[in-house]
Amino acid sequence: MATLEIRDLHVSVGDGEGTKEILRGVDLTVKAGETHAIMGPNGSGKSTLAYAVAGHPKYDVTSGSVTLDGEDVLGMSVDERARAGLFLAMQYPVEVPGVSVSNFLRTAVTAVRGEAPKLRDFAKEMKRAMEDLSIDPAFAQRSLNEGFSGGEKKRHEILQLEMLKPKVAVLDETDSGLDVDALKVVSEGVNRFSTGETGVLLITHYTRILRYVKPDFVHVFSGGRIVAEGGPELADELEEHGYEKYAAASSQAGAAL
Repeated sequence: MATLEIRDLHVSVGDGEGTKEILRGVDLTVKAGETHAIMGPNGSGKSTLAYAVAGHPKYDVTSGSVTLDGEDVLGMSVDERARAGLFLAMQYPVEVPGVSVSNFLRTAVTAVRGEAPKLRDFAKEMKRAMEDLSIDPAFAQRSLNEGFSGGEKKRHEILQLEMLKPKVAVLDETDSGLDVDALKVVSEGVNRFSTGETGVLLITHYTRILRYVKPDFVHVFSGGRIVAEGGPELADELEEHGYEKYAAASSQAGAAL
């Protein structure tokens, strides 16, 4: 069963005097069958955690460790992390003109599985996944993310999730820019994925997606740290009272260091 372990993770961005520490000691464990929600205000470090785990070169891990089933994730290249079973759904997916959704997905599936699926089998699998996400079949021939609406981009991220079947999915603000109907469809896709063999790390500002995707654990980020943890009831508290008291506690903790 998959287990992602993050221990005392410190991450910085920039060079020389412009270097800024964003994550300041993050500890988190995501096991198969668990859905973890990371919540917090803008600038708290949520997306930095996602991109550091995925291997984005902009983010420099200065100390700490990340392992997946005991294997050192930080020692892997980005493609090795994907083949090991990590997946990142990006907040702002990149447009790739000239590369169709179908060709991209088949190339990604081949890279992750280690062999090319038979074209007929792949077409059936993709069609079924697109139907589950209420995606028009013509979508498969469009250039990757080019001219996509916000909702189409996020549905495509979940389409990748369903096709690649990773061990642990990190979803960076998958709910941003979605209307209610698209939010329900995307949430259903996340729920289909989050079985007893897989884990989900869901990063969000708002509680609205948590009405459809029920987290087992909620973690509050502030000042580059997890400053509070609890169950689904913590999300309800944040909906009612916001992040103010957690931001204040984080500032006091930072001043004490």
